[in-house]
Amino acid sequence: MTEKTVKGPASYFPSIEKKYGRPVGEWQELIRSSPLTRHMELVGWLKSAHGLGHGHANALVAATLAEGR
Repeated sequence: MTEKTVKGPASYFPSIEKKYGRPVGEWQELIRSSPLTRHMELVGWLKSAHGLGHGHANALVAATLAEGR
């Protein structure tokens, strides 16, 4: 038996969902619908407007932008 270990930004997803009570898909949709485009602008916006911690905001933005927004 081999278990797949999640690495990278997605490794934060379970704790993001637990802490903030919203599915990752909802956060990603918010990011996609934002007029902001730069990574750190989006991170700052998630932190200030939605109360996310830096690591969680960074992981969501990185994963979303890697998917092509």
